[in-house]
Amino acid sequence: MMTLVLSAAPAKLRGHLTRWLMEVSAGVYVGRVTARVRDELWLLVVSEMDSGRAVLTYPAATNEQRFVVKVHRADWVPTDFEGLTLMKRPVTTEKGALKAGWSRASRMRKAARRRK
Repeated sequence: MMTLVLSAAPAKLRGHLTRWLMEVSAGVYVGRVTARVRDELWLLVVSEMDSGRAVLTYPAATNEQRFVVKVHRADWVPTDFEGLTLMKRPVTTEKGALKAGWSRASRMRKAARRRK
């Protein structure tokens, strides 16, 4: 059983995928296909996606988790840690991200303790 999740996919690609897989929610496709068909569908998704993202999961007996994750243009990247596949999320340094150092509340508590 494979699962394919697409975001911002062109209508042509979505229509083609419904020939092989069932769309259970917007952009989420599931189905049981052969490995050859699965690989061909992934190549089609990678070639047709202009600006969107795609995540593919399918069963495999090659690791302890018994599944494989493939991504295309995704921020989160599957990374192997001692035989387990974990999703690595990039650190954001944009405005609104956490700043280095102590919080204002922590500084105020520390100052209050010093005054006593």
